[in-house]
Amino acid sequence: MSTLNLDRRALLASGLALSFLGAGARAAEPAGKKLVVVVCRGGMDGLSVSPPVGDPEYEGLRRAIAIPGDATLELDSTFGLHPALAGMHALAMKGEARIVPALASPDRARSHFEAQDVLETGAAGVYSTDSGWLNRAVQAMNADRKTGALSVGATAPLILRGPAQAGSWSPGRVGEGSPRLPSLLSDLYASDPLLGPAFARGLETEAMAETATGGMAVQGGGGMYGGGGAEGLVRQGQTAAKGIGKAVAGFMTQAGGPQVVALSADGFDTHANQGAAQGQLANRLLYLDALADGMREGLGADWSNTIVVFATEFGRTARVNGTNGTDHGTGSTGLLIGGALKKGGIVGDWPTLKAASLYEGRDLRPTVDSRALFKGLLLDHMGVDRRVLDAKVFPDSAAVAPIAGLA
Repeated sequence: MSTLNLDRRALLASGLALSFLGAGARAAEPAGKKLVVVVCRGGMDGLSVSPPVGDPEYEGLRRAIAIPGDATLELDSTFGLHPALAGMHALAMKGEARIVPALASPDRARSHFEAQDVLETGAAGVYSTDSGWLNRAVQAMNADRKTGALSVGATAPLILRGPAQAGSWSPGRVGEGSPRLPSLLSDLYASDPLLGPAFARGLETEAMAETATGGMAVQGGGGMYGGGGAEGLVRQGQTAAKGIGKAVAGFMTQAGGPQVVALSADGFDTHANQGAAQGQLANRLLYLDALADGMREGLGADWSNTIVVFATEFGRTARVNGTNGTDHGTGSTGLLIGGALKKGGIVGDWPTLKAASLYEGRDLRPTVDSRALFKGLLLDHMGVDRRVLDAKVFPDSAAVAPIAGLA
């Protein structure tokens, strides 16, 4: 496995801010538990991520965007995974991946801004606090042991903002008109015959994708690769995503590196031409799958201590709309992968897609509060005290019990 060996001067010259490599960096220590949170922005369609092909209402509601039963990657008699998630399906067959098929935050608004705020702050209501639950969790862990944190992207996501110090790394742009130092990723893996060329292609992909999307900048943690473009661009996007995953893993496996990482994947707002087994949503899921594969490979032996959770601000309507897309909904699918994940079936109850069961007659009804999921991971996997979770990490949430048996 490759390692990251840039010295502090090189890191600062590149614009890379990593608090865990600063003056307070610690000597080598035993590998600890690691948690990665990926926020899938735009409202990821859970009914396509984990198609409930065994539900008799599924095809009738989804019509042109239904994933055919013979195309899904089977999990059990009711659920499969989207065919773009082949890597995650392989993990599921090993007991290292599970789905949460009816997940939502406590907020029921269908506004991206409000729903993302509640998802990332961990509060019961919108705009209740300006710090993120993951930052407060790191602060709580720091009371017992030094816990490094890292955000990936041009700006730190709300989920990791707050009083606890966190490093940041962006494989994309630092700011408008200020490109990242082109040699950064090449320097990281200059001696690696596989990753050196891969990162070079990834940098080329960013420029190509910006052109293909009419000048829209492609962030390192984003997902605009190949939204409607050529297969070659999609493949290069996968290469870049896998490279980013390996880079993140490299930071996490450094002595004194972060145990907690947050990053974002964009482009899930599929109002039109969503596609079924192929199409714009499939391209974004290919990106997620490659990102996950890169982290798994890069973590090596540390994979057995790691859990990665993918969550979105809300799901999408159960019915296809008039433009072969879906609109803002409620319940969606959460994805859990990792060597530290306890084997098991789906997480939570399935409410079915019967007309009487749909939320407000249009959306998948959630059965799992995202706070319960995150609490379960923080309690069983990262060792955060239940009382702290109830009062500080997720304020006034004592009535929301952590999901047991995840780690």
